[in-house]
Amino acid sequence: MKNSFILFILITAFSITGNAQLPPVFSSARAQQARTEATVRRYLPPVKILWQSANAQTNIVNAQTLLKEGIGQADLSGKNLCVLTSNEKGKPAILFDFGKELHGGLQLITDQSRGGKPVRVRLRFGESAAEAMSDVADTAKDATNDHAMRDFVVSLPWLGKLEVGNTGFRFVRIDLVDEHAELKLKEVNAIFVFRDIPYLGSFNCSDSVLNKIWITGAYTVHLNMQDYLWDGIKRDRLVWVGDMHPETSTIAAVFGYNSVVPKSLDLARDITPLPEYMNGMVSYSMWWVLIQRDWYMHTGNLAYLKQQKSYLVKLLEHYTKKIDNNNSEALNDGARFLDWPSSQNIKGIHAGLQAMLVMTLNAGSELCRILDDPATVKKCDAAVLKLRKNVPDANGSKQATALLSLSGLVPAAEANKALSVGGVHNYSTFFGYYMLQAKAKAGDYQGAIDAIRNYWGPMLDLGATTFWEDFNIDWLPNASRIDELVPDGKKDIHGDYGAYCYKGFRHSLSHGWASGPTPWLTKYVLGVQIMAPGCKVIKIEPHLGDLKFAEGTFPTPYGIVKIKHVKQADGKVKTTVNAPAGVKVVR
Repeated sequence: MKNSFILFILITAFSITGNAQLPPVFSSARAQQARTEATVRRYLPPVKILWQSANAQTNIVNAQTLLKEGIGQADLSGKNLCVLTSNEKGKPAILFDFGKELHGGLQLITDQSRGGKPVRVRLRFGESAAEAMSDVADTAKDATNDHAMRDFVVSLPWLGKLEVGNTGFRFVRIDLVDEHAELKLKEVNAIFVFRDIPYLGSFNCSDSVLNKIWITGAYTVHLNMQDYLWDGIKRDRLVWVGDMHPETSTIAAVFGYNSVVPKSLDLARDITPLPEYMNGMVSYSMWWVLIQRDWYMHTGNLAYLKQQKSYLVKLLEHYTKKIDNNNSEALNDGARFLDWPSSQNIKGIHAGLQAMLVMTLNAGSELCRILDDPATVKKCDAAVLKLRKNVPDANGSKQATALLSLSGLVPAAEANKALSVGGVHNYSTFFGYYMLQAKAKAGDYQGAIDAIRNYWGPMLDLGATTFWEDFNIDWLPNASRIDELVPDGKKDIHGDYGAYCYKGFRHSLSHGWASGPTPWLTKYVLGVQIMAPGCKVIKIEPHLGDLKFAEGTFPTPYGIVKIKHVKQADGKVKTTVNAPAGVKVVR
């Protein structure tokens, strides 16, 4: 709307001056088509200088002034400047810490330079301090410019401003590139690009670690709600449909309805003609069906669901035909994938896909009942009956075990025993969400709470402000924090670990698929379960485990539900619920 209004003003101005032949960019047709941005920009100064080059005492003057909040404007006062000088003692460099993972770029405000010529600097963005200190040429630690440029050289203007960068980062290193050069910096600000939306959902309990985990998961997804719903703000800035399921669950629990969800679901649909699979993976079109079911239950938006009917019915029909004579999934016409840590367990993948196909066809049957398509309901239900006759072995895969439980192919208690072996060893940030759900299905709420503490908690202990693409507790011994330069004798938790697509510094440290504890804590500790589309009926069934209290809010299309649970001296839980008109609460 804002962009269209600006174009309207320009068109009016041209008309008033009698210029009837407008440039195409200002035409009324273009004004109607102007794309509006859902994001806003905020400018944040660094909170700390984490490192300066060895020659800082002689080659860097007044660096601390760059920690002050500025106004984003160059001036002629010549005051409060940081001066970096290259000479025979070397080239200066500074590493800034902006205090928290951000999405966006960098704004640099300069003063006058020698001869009025531009000054070249090298910028290195990093999600960890070590990444910001790395070179793209370092193949051993796999530093890259994939998806987003994070290591490049730019020229800064004389007495002006440059805004550059579009990536995920917390740390930025600035190096003066040329010999015998001088740079006078007035300001260095992070450009924080995000959707300015309220956190309608909330969670607070007697364990501060769980509180921090809940909000960190929410913030991780918030950063990835850009033009579309991405999985990572540094790398994987794409719409990965399977990865979206934990993210859309988090969005529903924290923000309620947001247009980024249907926009991303529709993109995946529109670029994937049947019988192709979304993102080329046989499971990702299944996740699309599951998200559609969950999103409809939260929003109750029947008009949107009806828009999916044609594609949905054809997709479900395709899946009902992917069952062989042994009642086994026969999804061999695309990439067979659950998540990366399980990707070499062929038998485990088969078990997981068998379970996912049951879950998908069940969800499809539910949706087709709502869409008044009894023929597709019948096909889905018949296919599920076949699949239930074949229960593959999970082959030690906790990912597959979780899905077998959630699909009902394996008893929940039996699956929970397998999931409990080794604690959170062999957990993964994506499928950890489904392991937690499987534990809840078995009634092991305390075990799930402990798993959240023991798996997601250590990332926070290592300085994380968002959750990572992957994490393995075997990485913990002698590991460095991400917000410090790696001390001698310590392991670089970012650069030294990782596998598959996330080796070394290519590893994303802000990945939305890792946000599972946020919706899990809302659903099982606060106890919010949606029983009717659009949250018209919600069930409140808390499971506090060892917590003394839990309270929070939950967004619905009718407004905010407020919930509080307090454990009494006799162990019983006293619950108070305040729901808006239009929402029926049952217990």
